[in-house]
Amino acid sequence: MYFVYVIRSENAGKIYIGHTQNLEKRLKEHNDPECFSSKFTKRFPGPWVLVYSESYETRSEAFRRERWLKTGHGREYLRTVVPAC
Repeated sequence: MYFVYVIRSENAGKIYIGHTQNLEKRLKEHNDPECFSSKFTKRFPGPWVLVYSESYETRSEAFRRERWLKTGHGREYLRTVVPAC
């Protein structure tokens, strides 16, 4: 099982969209200043909190959905589903 997730920085108000096989572990990595998991989330102060997720059977499906969510139409969709985005 793979997850597409959206996290939001409570301090900076920025959002990050990604995919992973282990959602709990990945969220901990984003919040760990010692971990080099994402250059984007290191630049903005956390804490990063999960605001949205979807699950998929294959990595390719999750990656395709992640890429779509990063488009203008995908971000508009997120704003309708998750007002915090």
